[in-house]
Amino acid sequence: MTMITFNADGNIRQGYLALPTSANGKTVLVLHAWWGLTDFFKALCDRLAAQGFVAFAPDLHHGKTAATIEEAEQIMEKRDLPAVQATAEAALEYLQAQAFTRGKKLGAIGFSMGAGYATLLDSLHPEAFGGIVLFYGEGGADLSESKAQYQCHFAQDDDWEPLEYVQKMTAANAEIHIYPNCYHWFFEDNRPEHYNLEAAQLAWRRTLEFLGKTLTG
Repeated sequence: MTMITFNADGNIRQGYLALPTSANGKTVLVLHAWWGLTDFFKALCDRLAAQGFVAFAPDLHHGKTAATIEEAEQIMEKRDLPAVQATAEAALEYLQAQAFTRGKKLGAIGFSMGAGYATLLDSLHPEAFGGIVLFYGEGGADLSESKAQYQCHFAQDDDWEPLEYVQKMTAANAEIHIYPNCYHWFFEDNRPEHYNLEAAQLAWRRTLEFLGKTLTG
């Protein structure tokens, strides 16, 4: 479990790489929320590695992190969108170049902002992914043209992702889970005002089962 560097359009970028005891070739790209590459997302990579997955989370904010909504909004306002996209694409290319993934479809988990980059990468690289998990992001997106399978986790009471849009997601390649009495960020235990233990545990079990089923080892 370590920070590594990779090249994105001539710029050195960083990401957190977590390896299982014996790599099985099931590899997951973790795309963080607008908070940045915080300890929560690094720990999530470690949790995936403990379940036998290779997990890699690129730093899409290039070293910046936020503790509050206000700080996150400031980062989002000042970010260089082409540079962020280049970082996300370079992270995908980094994983595809590794011996343990070569020739195999990857998985992705995107949280809120990261969910948007997961679907963007899928549209730009339609052969890259076997299974993609979205957490409270891209509500209402048309996923039907994707070659990947999708699993989507949304909160019932989410001002950021209105339920009326989520309920329109009816693609045959997407399973949609809506968690009652939950709000945005319900999966993130470092957001105690929104974290829901029962829902988070259920979403985690579903995520592991889905990735295990849709990715080849």
